[in-house]
Amino acid sequence: MVETAVRSGFGAPSAPAQRNRKARWNDGRLVLGVLLVALTALAGAKLLSSADDTTTIWAAKRDLPANSKITADDLTTVRVRFTTSEDSGRYVTADADLKGLVLARPVDAGEFVPRDAAVPETESKRTELPLSIATGRLPSDTQVGDTVDVWVVPKDDGQPARQWWSDVRVLQIDQVKGVSGGSARRQVLVALSDSDVKRMPAALAAMSSGEPTLVRQGS
Repeated sequence: MVETAVRSGFGAPSAPAQRNRKARWNDGRLVLGVLLVALTALAGAKLLSSADDTTTIWAAKRDLPANSKITADDLTTVRVRFTTSEDSGRYVTADADLKGLVLARPVDAGEFVPRDAAVPETESKRTELPLSIATGRLPSDTQVGDTVDVWVVPKDDGQPARQWWSDVRVLQIDQVKGVSGGSARRQVLVALSDSDVKRMPAALAAMSSGEPTLVRQGS
């Protein structure tokens, strides 16, 4: 009797497949992908941060004449990204108190409201005096709207300095003029009240033989 193998229809079990057990974190492509995701997230965060680097200021809704009272009804807010704090300081911010302010000059529709044009009603009838100031005789970061005292320092060392005006508002500051050092000067426009104007002749005479100096008051 001959015995034959019975074929069941199933093949003999094969050896288990050998898998690459190398850690996936060592895969250079995976590491590169993670780095790209991280860099993209950082770039997005930086973009969102820079998007918020703006200042909200007032702009005129319509043409506003000089001497008109400033109210929120005549204005609209706009968000502007300024390159320097000096530029942003030239305009009225949206959180500023508008009570009692009037326009010293006309402001056109769509124009940002300048700080030098928004003045207290008591200053709307003011006298503007330009002063030529040596760069070393005013704070370097003086801005439009600051309140200063005006002194005159005689060129004669034997004469004392004298204060001629106090609490005068800076209306405009021009760029530095001159070469450098002591020759560099800036023209500063200040607002004088009626009582200040009475002292102008004597003050101008003192300036002809001395140097005007601005002293900014602390807040």
